[in-house]
Amino acid sequence: MSQTQPDAIRLDLPEGVEVTGELKAGYEEILSRQALELIATLHRALEPRRQERLAARSAVVHAVSDGADLHFLPETASVREDDSWRVAPHAPGLEDRRVEMTGPTDRKMTINAMNSGARVWLADQEDANTPKWSNVVEGQINLRDAIAGTISFTSPQGKEYALSTTDQSQLPTIVMRPRGWHLDEKHILVDGQRTSGGLVDFALYMCASAQTQLDAGKGPYFYLPKMEHHLEARLWNDAFVMAQDALGIPQGTIRATCLIETFPAAFQMEEILYELRDHSAGLNAGRWDYLFSVIKTYRTRGADYVLPDRNAVTMTAPMMRAYTELLVRTCHKRGAHAIGGMAAFIPSKDEETNKAAYEKVRADKQREADDGFDGSWVAHPGMVPTAMEVFDAVLGDAPNQVDKLREDVHVTAEQLLDVKGTPGEVTEVGLRSNIDVGIQYLAVWLTGRGAVGIHNLMEDAATAEISRSQVWQWIYNDVVLDDTGEKVTTELVERLVDEVVPTLPGAEDGSLDYTAAKDLFLEVAVADDYVDFLTVPAYEEMA
Repeated sequence: MSQTQPDAIRLDLPEGVEVTGELKAGYEEILSRQALELIATLHRALEPRRQERLAARSAVVHAVSDGADLHFLPETASVREDDSWRVAPHAPGLEDRRVEMTGPTDRKMTINAMNSGARVWLADQEDANTPKWSNVVEGQINLRDAIAGTISFTSPQGKEYALSTTDQSQLPTIVMRPRGWHLDEKHILVDGQRTSGGLVDFALYMCASAQTQLDAGKGPYFYLPKMEHHLEARLWNDAFVMAQDALGIPQGTIRATCLIETFPAAFQMEEILYELRDHSAGLNAGRWDYLFSVIKTYRTRGADYVLPDRNAVTMTAPMMRAYTELLVRTCHKRGAHAIGGMAAFIPSKDEETNKAAYEKVRADKQREADDGFDGSWVAHPGMVPTAMEVFDAVLGDAPNQVDKLREDVHVTAEQLLDVKGTPGEVTEVGLRSNIDVGIQYLAVWLTGRGAVGIHNLMEDAATAEISRSQVWQWIYNDVVLDDTGEKVTTELVERLVDEVVPTLPGAEDGSLDYTAAKDLFLEVAVADDYVDFLTVPAYEEMA
């Protein structure tokens, strides 16, 4: 069965598979028969379990709302207490991960990331991207071309971009981040059903780039986002096993680093490593989404679970120290890499702002390196040398510090749950900042860009999630602003939105229309019912 588009591009479609997205030149190379067959196989085998796991997430939130607390699972105590198991040995190209660059997979960013000097590039098809159809497919084209060494780009201004070398051993190892379990792909249907966005991203990458990576002496590696339970990790592991069998790749070739970026997952770190042990490359402290998840999970539990202004929450807060130290201890106990969080600062043209940004990045990376992390993230190529210098000083010639076991760390559930112990205030300044950043980000997201520089920070979808979730939680819990004494209400938020939007970049001259972003922000920030992910309704507005 084949599909014909007006431009005569043809897809060889397996039975039961429908592709509804626009087809451009080159798309047929990514949307190959092999890739579509793999998507169909994974969908038919795993979709019922994906839906079960998503329903289980809601059950946890309802239980917490009714007074239960997150905890270490008694039914998996044997996994945590068994000291004999370890994850797979470090894979080729992932032995040394001291600095990792993150960013979306558009063509220019791909080249800049590959030339950044980082040891790893997190090629992001998730939070720093948007699931616009063209991004889904063209991101895969860009990754394939980068691995093959054929990628180039000419900007509208005529500036040319190319790889500094085609020797893959001298370039960052690519680790692709697919979408999370909660996101659908509406442009690829199997038996009339939408498919999993994450499995689509995974399957397309496996079929377009896995063998090329293996030929270059590396392999198909992934960052797995937003998991909330170890059974979600088992689901990914089953997808890996099925894909390796389908493509004739030896079992264990795939490696995955799991982001511990949800509150429930912090209580199941060892179990997540265990489920993926034959394919595991470690854990990452995804701290911005972690804050979003803290707010989201405990949003109705009152003042003890209300975080202060987003910018006031630092990694030295007690609950954040407990989370990151437990992550290092867990990973090194099992022979896995522990990777630190993203430094969102980007270079500024203002000298003082720039100096402060570099000092903050240095201090952040120094803390992580001293704590035992094996590497960390930066969001801009300009920050790579600073982070590299810090980790070089700690690691020296060693590729990592997995042998730093941190046996001094003993974290309790109470320490992880100590939201109340986070210093800081809830202020009108913070409320305005949430409105400002949330709406600015959404306005750009809706155009198809997922990584946005705002107020000298590189922001992704987690930014908007924190911003709107804090607003919702403050309204729900009748929070009173510490600086003005005014209670946060829907009416106050709507008034401040009307005040803030005209001050945003491009609003005065009309070069950027904030109408849709404003409506979407209010939809998910002041609605009676909390929306689990703002990207879900936003995706419906996107081609």
